[in-house]
Amino acid sequence: MYSIPPDIGKEMRKIRTEMRISLDTAARLTGVSKAMLGQIERGESIPTISTLWKISTGYKVTFSNFISKPSMEKNILSIDDIYPLQEENGEMLLYNYFPFDPISGLDFLQIHMNPHCRHESFPHTNVLNEYIVVIKGQLEITINEKVYLLKKGDAVSFNGDLNHSYANPSNEETIFHNVIRYR
Repeated sequence: MYSIPPDIGKEMRKIRTEMRISLDTAARLTGVSKAMLGQIERGESIPTISTLWKISTGYKVTFSNFISKPSMEKNILSIDDIYPLQEENGEMLLYNYFPFDPISGLDFLQIHMNPHCRHESFPHTNVLNEYIVVIKGQLEITINEKVYLLKKGDAVSFNGDLNHSYANPSNEETIFHNVIRYR
C-alpha cells in the first residue's frame, strides 16, 4: 500500500511549470518552504495531506490535481484500486474515489480514522463548501471553535475557508465521506 501516488512530485512540478512560477514564488504562495517543495518535486520527501492542501490552495488548483486523474475507463471502483494518502502517522487514510471534475466542481473523498485520531485542518481559500457524511462510527468536527458530534448517518456542511478539524473520539474506526466543492 502506498502513502501517495508514486509520481506526485512530477505532477507538482508540472503544475508549477505550467504556472510559470519559481520555487521561491511557489513558497510564498503556499507557505511551504522552497526546500520542502523542491524535495517533494524530486521525490525525496513525501508530503502530508496538510502540505498538499497548502500547495493546492496556494496554486489555486484542486486537491486531486496532485493525487489522481479522472478516468472514464470504468465506472466501478474498488477501494483496492485507490492509493490512500496517509496522515497522522498512518492513523488517517484518505481515498480519493472521484477526483475533481471540472463540470461538477467536486472531489469525492472517503476518510478512515483510527480510534482517537485527530486531524487539524486549515482554511482552504479555494474551497467553497465541504460536505461531510458519517458512514461508520462517530466524528467530532470542530468548525470555527464550535464542536459537533456526528454519528453514523449524520451530515454537516460548511464553508471551506473556515478553521476546522476532525477527530474520532471513540474506540472504533470512523469512516466518513467528504465532498469538496471548489470555487
